This record gives sequence, C-alpha cells and structure tokens, in this order.
Amino acid sequence: MMELERIKNKAVEIERLTEGEGHYFYGYYDNPAWSGDDRYHLYQKVKFMDRMQEADDIAEVGMIDTHTKQTIPLAETKAWNFQQGSMLQWHPLHPNDEIIFNQHTDEGIRGVVMNVHTKQQRMLELPVVNVDPTGKYALSVNFSRMFDFRPGYGYAGAPDPFKDEPHPEEDGIFLIDLATGASRLILSLQQIWDFTKSSFAGVDQKIMINHINFNTDGTRFVCLVRNFPVGGDSWKSAILTANYDGSDMFLLSDYNHASHYHWRDPEQLVIYSKGAEGSSAGIQLYVLKDKTHEVSILDEQFFVRDGHCSYSPDRTILLYDSYPVDSYRHLYLYDLVHRKGVTLASLYSYPHIKEDFRCDLHPKWNRAGTVISLDSIHEGQRHIYTVDVSQAFTE
Repeated sequence: MMELERIKNKAVEIERLTEGEGHYFYGYYDNPAWSGDDRYHLYQKVKFMDRMQEADDIAEVGMIDTHTKQTIPLAETKAWNFQQGSMLQWHPLHPNDEIIFNQHTDEGIRGVVMNVHTKQQRMLELPVVNVDPTGKYALSVNFSRMFDFRPGYGYAGAPDPFKDEPHPEEDGIFLIDLATGASRLILSLQQIWDFTKSSFAGVDQKIMINHINFNTDGTRFVCLVRNFPVGGDSWKSAILTANYDGSDMFLLSDYNHASHYHWRDPEQLVIYSKGAEGSSAGIQLYVLKDKTHEVSILDEQFFVRDGHCSYSPDRTILLYDSYPVDSYRHLYLYDLVHRKGVTLASLYSYPHIKEDFRCDLHPKWNRAGTVISLDSIHEGQRHIYTVDVSQAFTE
C-alpha cells in the first residue's frame, strides 16, 4: 500500500447482505442497484463461480430487503455475465417499482421492464446497455460482438451476424425509447470507424463498443471504441462522445489507453486513461471536459492504479477500488473537497477466480450517499456486502 501520511487506513464494518447457497452478485459499479428509498438492493444468483457462463446457465434475478435481509426472487435470465450481470437496474422513473434487465427470447436478446410487485413484464426491441438518468431512453449495442471480444461482458449462445465485418453499416449504437420499446440505429460502426480511423494509418481494424454511458442529464453519452486485438497485440481505446441521438460526435482521446470512468456532471467525467489529446503525464486518473481537450489530474499520488470509480450523489467523494495486489483487492474513498483518501478494506481474492469470471469489488453508492455495496469472494463464496461510509472521514 502507499505509505503517505495523508492516506490513512480506516476501520469499517463490512456486513454481508446475502445468505445461503449459491453465488450472489450485482455486477457493474455504474448501474443503480439500490431502490429509490434505499430499502431494496438488486441481485443475481447463480450456481457456480469458477468458470465462464454458458448458453444454458440460468441466473436468478431478485431483490433483497436490506432491513430484514429477506431475498425476493423475481425472474430468471440466461442473458448474463459475471462482470455486468444482466444489466439489472432500477427504472429511473419508477425506482421503487420497476426494474430493467436483459433476457434471451425467441426473438433474440431483449431488454425487459418488470414491475417488482406484480411481476408484469413488457419487452423492449433490443437489450439494454445503459439507461438515461431521466428515464426516457436506453442505449443498446451488439452483445454478441461483445462476447466475441470479451466474453465476461457479452452473453453466451447468440452468434454475431456481423462477425466477419470489421465495421458494419447495420450495427453500432442504438437508441431505445423506454416508453414504447422501439429502437433505432443512431451511430453505425462504419460511421464511428470513419470518424476515428486516422490513428491506424490506413490499416483496417475490426471495432466494437465496449462501454457506453449517458451523462448526468441524458443529453450526451461517452463510449469506449475498441479494436479487436490481432495476434499478441492488445486492444486500444478511443474515447468518443456524442449527443443522445448520435449527432455532434467528439473524440476526447484517440486510440490509446482508456479504462473505467464516471460522469461528474453533464460536461465532465473522471477516467483512468492516458488523458486527452496533448496531455503528457501518462496513464493517470484524469478529469476530462467534454467537447474540449481540457484535462486535469485528480491526484496522482493517491490514484496509482486502475479502479472502478464513481462519484457520491453529492459529488464530494470519489469511491474507488483496485484489482488484486498480492491477492487482495482494496477499497478506497477519496474526499474531493479536502483532497485526502482513506483505505476502507483489503479483501482477499482467490487467485483461481480470474479472467472474465473474476470477482471485482465493483463498489456502488446507495441513493443517500451513506452506504456502499460491493461484490466479494473473500469468504470463499460470491456474496454482496455493504459498508456504512457516513463517518468515513471523521477522526
């Protein structure tokens, strides 16, 4: 760990939220797992933790009463993975009543909107990858292409019809109207390739969208455009933003290194990357301003490794974690006002649970900004845990 006086370890109580047989997890750090009143936390439950998902593997979808720890099953799905689950989340317009997740259907992989009280469902035309915070739209990408690129982020059992095409006109980023379920292509992979291809000096590349998120008011989105690696090469990532309808594209950073990010407000996002065009500080945790190449370093002494980052609801604290360091994953909080950080926990991560079925902490905030939840295997089973962080920066 970093030995700086202003970086302190903070003893906190980690409470297990899930109980019983099976393996519980929520998934990614940037979806709303907590209900609008913070009473219920969503989960997925599977029968194994030590291999990749296959086409017929079923995940139970449900919610946990955080007051009583009662587990309430709601549905099942075969469209899931260990990193992002089934994109399970609360509907922004009905955060105590409706959830959104993906399912395999006879018509392909599709998003589902379900009432948690009546279990009534309605289908969307395409699977959901990110939901507009205002609840009007969702974004969709080709999960089959994602599976071919990174199986831990796609769904097994659905071949990509565009597998042999490097940047097809018919595939790309789709916009879903959550009220009607209708969808339309707003940016094709061909358009994105034409806009970003200059750094490859004329060498054609197969590309895909790995991560994509609306900003905080739903007016624009950011996505990581990645090329499929060839041979022993690693992929490169371009940071692209656009209006919600695909117009007014902007290249925040050309194909280089880019990883986890989170929007601070409609114009700025934090991202672990090589920065924007013209930055010279190397790979850091940066704050980038959309539609500009303005860049600032958050704190290069504290944020020394890649991690899943998210702002607290009031934007005064940044939540962060790490990949395994000597078989331990570390959980951090950083006070953005006073520029100081604390280490909340160091949790053992079994080395054989690795690659795309690994168990990242993926810490996420409750609505009040007082409690975080995380996935962990430090007790030998995949479970969801909570940590009260309301007093994390008190002496």
